[in-house]
Amino acid sequence: MARLGVGLAQLECVPLDVAENTARTTAALRTAAAVGADLVVLPELVATGYVLDREALWARAESTAEPGWVLSAWAAEARALDITVVGGFAERHGDRLFNSVAVVAPDGTIAGTYRKLHLFGREREVFAPGDLGLPVFDVGGIRLGVVVCYDLRFPEAVRIHALRDVDVVAVPTCWVSGFDVSVPVSPTASIGQVDGALVQGNLNSVFLACADQVGAADPFTFLGRSVLVDPYGRPALGPLDAITPDVRVVEIDTDTVRAARHRGPGISPLEDRRTDVYGDLLGYREPALQQTPIG
Repeated sequence: MARLGVGLAQLECVPLDVAENTARTTAALRTAAAVGADLVVLPELVATGYVLDREALWARAESTAEPGWVLSAWAAEARALDITVVGGFAERHGDRLFNSVAVVAPDGTIAGTYRKLHLFGREREVFAPGDLGLPVFDVGGIRLGVVVCYDLRFPEAVRIHALRDVDVVAVPTCWVSGFDVSVPVSPTASIGQVDGALVQGNLNSVFLACADQVGAADPFTFLGRSVLVDPYGRPALGPLDAITPDVRVVEIDTDTVRAARHRGPGISPLEDRRTDVYGDLLGYREPALQQTPIG
């Protein structure tokens, strides 16, 4: 049995104000640690705010090889508080810019980086697509995976983590309106992004820790509703509301992952996959439809 305090930091960022965002994230880390967090998930691009201006982001980007203001602050807090920090930042690597997430270990070292695989909308005009795959981190006796926001729309990403025996998938996000048909007016109503996370947690029997931004950064309005999903597809924490910065912590038991993967005699979905036939099915292509002229 491994018990873990998981914190979600739902934050409002100041676009391109790295100093203020550093202050807000470090304050959130201290708040979460004070109420029992061992792992704290911060939102996507929380270091700079969600801004799609390559030149402005480049000037504020950091490298894990030579950590700058934000990464150094997160490392100092992780070491002082004995926590793992997962947070989004703009990463400069050579002449490329990535929408990245740093995983900072309790000793203050950067355990590794995830670079967002699936770029959303105009992100592809700013960032290079991720090239580090789906790394897994061993943190405090658990196996941790990371995906970012739009990555959740691709079931393969979380499924691959599940097949690698990951316990928790951290999901820094910047959920925005415009993808789904509509966004509920009520700030506490469910949204498609949360519904999708609940389904992914259930289908893959993993915890999903989704930390979102709130507020706005023209032209975007962020949807909040940060949520921690358990391996049965139930909210273990949240969803939080759509407008309020907040830090919440819940204790999880990773034995739940093992229990959820075996739901009765002959019912183990990850083991019952028909990998002997999937290859042939994926190789199949529908023939082009014959179109009959009209008129």
